[in-house]
Amino acid sequence: MILDYLKYLFRAGNEHSLHSPFLFEFYLKVLKDSAPQNDYLQIEALRKKLLADEREIAITDFGAGSKLNQSNKRKVKDIAKNSQKSARLAQLFYRIIKYYNYQTILDLGTSLGVTTAYLAKANPQAKVYTFEGCPNTAHLATENFKDLGIGNIETIVGDLNQTLAQQLNKIDKIDFAFFDANHRYEPTIDYFEKCLSKIHDDTCFIFDDIYWSEDMKKAWNYIKNHEQVVVTIDIFLVGIVFFRMKQPKQHFVLRF
Repeated sequence: MILDYLKYLFRAGNEHSLHSPFLFEFYLKVLKDSAPQNDYLQIEALRKKLLADEREIAITDFGAGSKLNQSNKRKVKDIAKNSQKSARLAQLFYRIIKYYNYQTILDLGTSLGVTTAYLAKANPQAKVYTFEGCPNTAHLATENFKDLGIGNIETIVGDLNQTLAQQLNKIDKIDFAFFDANHRYEPTIDYFEKCLSKIHDDTCFIFDDIYWSEDMKKAWNYIKNHEQVVVTIDIFLVGIVFFRMKQPKQHFVLRF
């Protein structure tokens, strides 16, 4: 991964490399926006609390698992440390949802719900469907949503191979989806292609850990080259996808 990061740094550009008005605006007003938000403080206070939580729970893991902990018993503080997206990244998701006023949001991989909370707080009028395979983790996440006073999240517990298709049949569209449930090639592509049935011109997909493994690098390349994908943005930590049909197909590598 170090070599991949060095390659990314060599290739990554900034606003001066962007000729598309949409991408120029996205870079300056969303990606690089550092304005503080009150919501950030509240959610980060929760994160701090979880990082000190000594409770131990049994984990049900349908994904590729953790590279750091292979045990099915984990302390909450370790899950908070290793399985949650960083504040910087979660706050980017918050800004994307807020800026584009996204209404129907899918979060594929709840964990303790810190990132999910950012997705929900970004637009209290939106509906967030968050998917978690582990009942014990989902229970803790639901407690966290209540503590934060969040009421626009529906937590769907079970094997994503079944629950995603079931939920997609109940909704008309996807505005925003974050894919963080399984870091293997076949499931990632399967979830991506299932969700394609609900996209529209302004939909945004974000794929986590696109350099995490050879499987994820292969999946990201497949997604970039898919005929329905128009704009992709590689910021190393995640890959961002837009389906703006009127734009030429382009791939960008940007500094974050």
